[in-house]
Amino acid sequence: MPPEESGAAGADGELSPAARRLYAYAVERHVFDRCEATAALGVRAAAAITELASAHLLQRAPGDDPDRWSAVAPRAAAARALAPLALLVRETHDEMDRLRGRLEALVPAYEAGTAHRDLSGSGRLELVTDLGAVRGLIAELVATCERELLTSQPGGGRPLETLEESIGRDESLLTRGVRMRTIYQHTARYSRPTAAYVERVTALGAQVRTLGDGLMRMLIFDEHTGLMAVPDRSGAALVVREPSVVHFMTTTFERSWVGAEPFPTSVSPEAARSISDELRQTIVRLLSEGLEDKVIARRLGMSERTCQRHIAEIMRAVGAKSRFQAGYLLSPAPTAGPATPTPTPPT
Repeated sequence: MPPEESGAAGADGELSPAARRLYAYAVERHVFDRCEATAALGVRAAAAITELASAHLLQRAPGDDPDRWSAVAPRAAAARALAPLALLVRETHDEMDRLRGRLEALVPAYEAGTAHRDLSGSGRLELVTDLGAVRGLIAELVATCERELLTSQPGGGRPLETLEESIGRDESLLTRGVRMRTIYQHTARYSRPTAAYVERVTALGAQVRTLGDGLMRMLIFDEHTGLMAVPDRSGAALVVREPSVVHFMTTTFERSWVGAEPFPTSVSPEAARSISDELRQTIVRLLSEGLEDKVIARRLGMSERTCQRHIAEIMRAVGAKSRFQAGYLLSPAPTAGPATPTPTPPT
């Protein structure tokens, strides 16, 4: 039998050609049996009958002969097929309502507890060291954020898995009308996943800028709750609910925001050169302060190898034979009189 005449339904759930032909035959007749259908259609009808019966499009005709069939209207078949699903949906909605009721019954106790905590001053600084708990807390704060989320993310381009985790959450935030502003470092512009993420969220109204140095990793929700990274403790966060500290965090963000530049989704050669020159000027400043390569790289959000390449180019430009000599040559010379601007070394 050719494949198109077989009784098997297609992979997408569509009726097979044989079943369609048999259904048309069944609709034209009040009752039929398998032998009649086989003779009329020229193919074996058993598989097509089974397929139509499983789709509720055929039913056994009244009488003692189990091989007598009649057609069922498509809407009636749909009602029979969907009845179990409709029951499941109703049961699921009922369970959701019960669960929501049980949880909302705890709201008064939660609000009373948080009010007492705020009055007593306890809980205004909380160290969370488990990464899973930090992620859960961020998800909760994003879900309840009503006005604005401020984020400062040093370290260059963000990991792809982090972006994938946050994109849905951030898009939901923006579609609720919550304002979102983010600062990255200039090096994030060269990360394709980060640029793609920025393009998606800015299309929904988010604002994203970049800065060379001086960023601290933090999130601020509605100027009410802040999260700060904990030095030398990867994955940990300090939760801040003390109003004065949150205000300081917000002020720090706003000062950085003023000096930052818009994040373009594509970087022109001119913009790339401008950013590269600014990065080198920052490296010069940090190098003159005597910082190690890995510290400079971490502060600028670039790999240590890229940082070392920039330092080597700077050393060649000032004619330094060693890193120590470069730091000496780049350090501003002390003067007894009024301070004078330090000449900018060639890059």
